[in-house]
Amino acid sequence: MDYIKASDAILQRIQAMNKRAEDLQKAGLYFYNQPVTELRGGARVLVNGREMGMFASYSYLGLIGHPKINAAAKAAIDRYSTGTHGVRTLAGTLAIHRELEETIAAFKHAEAAITFSSGYATNLSVIASLLGRGDYVISDKLNHASIVDGCLMSGAKFLRFRHNDMESLEARLEQVPDDAARLVVADAVFSMDGDIIDFPRMVEICRKHHAWLMIDEAHSVGVLGQTGRGIEEHFGMMDAIDIKMGTLSKTIPSVGGYIAGRKDLINYLRHSTRAYIFSAALPPAQAAAAKAAFEVILEEPWRVEKLRANSHQFIQGLKQQGFDTLYTETAIVPVLCGEDEVAYRMTREAQLRDVFVLPVVSPAVPPGLSRLRATVTAAHEPEEIQHALDVIGEAGRKIGVI
Repeated sequence: MDYIKASDAILQRIQAMNKRAEDLQKAGLYFYNQPVTELRGGARVLVNGREMGMFASYSYLGLIGHPKINAAAKAAIDRYSTGTHGVRTLAGTLAIHRELEETIAAFKHAEAAITFSSGYATNLSVIASLLGRGDYVISDKLNHASIVDGCLMSGAKFLRFRHNDMESLEARLEQVPDDAARLVVADAVFSMDGDIIDFPRMVEICRKHHAWLMIDEAHSVGVLGQTGRGIEEHFGMMDAIDIKMGTLSKTIPSVGGYIAGRKDLINYLRHSTRAYIFSAALPPAQAAAAKAAFEVILEEPWRVEKLRANSHQFIQGLKQQGFDTLYTETAIVPVLCGEDEVAYRMTREAQLRDVFVLPVVSPAVPPGLSRLRATVTAAHEPEEIQHALDVIGEAGRKIGVI
């Protein structure tokens, strides 16, 4: 392909995406990138001048705006200012970074931990630094894009198994040569469907086939387990994960990602992962906020209990009205709509009645499986959830989803 043709192909992609967005905007069906201008209580926000109930938040335990977390961030600015002196390996490591990593390690029952600038960068860089040509990486078909990109970037042989199908996983592992390194990677809670990986069986298979196991807990920390420590606590199988990955931007109201595990693993990552070596250090306020958030989870266990009750109310309420919520059993609740336009119209109806939900459409999910990706948090009260159920139910009946 010559330069002009290549440039034309790039331009066509740009134009096609822009036209798709423009057409939705003209039809009044574009709902992405709406700025939240104000927080009003635990689960209410101001958007486009209107107060709405927030049912699209990743703040599962309702920690955004928590006074202890805000105070920790402000104190860190007073002590360290707003930035660092560079990357972590050189002049960018502050005492608060080490304190955060020690807090994460204790929370996850690990020997050590390392933090990165984002969850995406964590998965991308860690998988790529652990594997190379001749190795094998086996990934659930519905894993997050950051996992997929890390697998591709590693250069390892990339095998996928059917979603949450442990027979398919074992069949894939049986394809791996005996002398090859192998890593199995999966989400703990899947970000679009809300279901939980079959963790006990996955651990059993990985041990049988001498595979390392990496679990992404972006959506399970604070959600699963009696004290919110995640999937190992949920199943009563502590120290079953070799590489414990998580984010600092969902239940934890900050930014960044982390890996917790053995000391030798963490030391290796400090000296080999590009996202750690070449990325700026976490801002002091964000590191301090994340540290305080882990402490609050343990200090206020009622939040985990309330989230569980709220999730049950929301899921059961939708099912009783006839909605398909797939196999979710967590705070992530897909409300299946079918075609993309139906999801957009459902969103419009909900937002017109001040329930802030958002559509997820192809290619983020397979064609025909577009949905509202609704979430509940510990900040919601039962009456707020019931109002959202009433609004979504009325929209579904009006549009013909139910």
